[in-house]
Amino acid sequence: IMIAINRTNLHPTSFFLLGIPGLEAAHIWISIPFCLMYILAVVGNCTLLFIIKTDPSLHEPMFLFLSMLSVADLMLTTTTMPKMLSLFWFNDGEIRFEACLTQVFLIHALSNMESGIILAMAFDRYVAICNPLRHSTILTITVIQSLGLAILLRGIVLLGPHPFMLRWLPYCRTNIIPHTYCEFMGLIKLACAPTKIPRAYSLFVAFITGGLDFIIIICSYVFILRTVFRLPSSEARMKTLGTCGSHVWVILISYTPAYFSFLTHRFGHNIAPSIHIFVANIYVLVPPMVNPIIYGVKTKQIRDRFLKFFKE
Repeated sequence: IMIAINRTNLHPTSFFLLGIPGLEAAHIWISIPFCLMYILAVVGNCTLLFIIKTDPSLHEPMFLFLSMLSVADLMLTTTTMPKMLSLFWFNDGEIRFEACLTQVFLIHALSNMESGIILAMAFDRYVAICNPLRHSTILTITVIQSLGLAILLRGIVLLGPHPFMLRWLPYCRTNIIPHTYCEFMGLIKLACAPTKIPRAYSLFVAFITGGLDFIIIICSYVFILRTVFRLPSSEARMKTLGTCGSHVWVILISYTPAYFSFLTHRFGHNIAPSIHIFVANIYVLVPPMVNPIIYGVKTKQIRDRFLKFFKE
């Protein structure tokens, strides 16, 4: 019996999500804006995908990459929100060990894919502005499909080891996770064994994907701005910059909470857990909700198609 108990303690069959520590009494109120944001994210991204699919004039590289981003956004927010709302509404914090590991993989792999898609969108803007005459020959359908497949495989291959590393760790401290969903560093902190290798691998993956992606995006925009400011008229400069406006907003909204969450997990020991968890929730809720709104408002082709749909 004691051996069975010890095995259960080392490898629990379930974890229990605590939600937002210190704000358990307010869970029902917090769930209202979270639920509304989730609904907006689902409706907005589904609408965006429908518009891009049904309008042949939108089958261009920028909009094809945008449709990939919408699919990743839908999957990311749906991976976390149903269980989170169940926790807030019904105090149902139990999650099976295998389901928790699956959630860890999906959250981090999809985040990795989103970063890759945003990088591909930056490459599209770079080619469109710095080498416009070759845009259609460089970004062909075959190239776009290859980039999409490479982004998908990168996320699966690099983040695939995460759940296996977590599965091999013993958890003899507690099976209570002070969070609204399962994430890699949240589980690492519960392990009662050396975690230097998993932590180092996580940092390595974060640097060669999200970190490197961000550096390349910044470099691409340096070249874009250099090209834009060489244009002869201010009107041409503003029009060209306007084509990048939506993408810049998406970059800021996606990377800011992601880096804050990543850094506070590893270095922000003085930051209150409730603040960290709020930002982590913003990361999986706000970008999926805001991205279709940004592109719907700032992109004329999508805005016109949306208005035309309701007029019909």
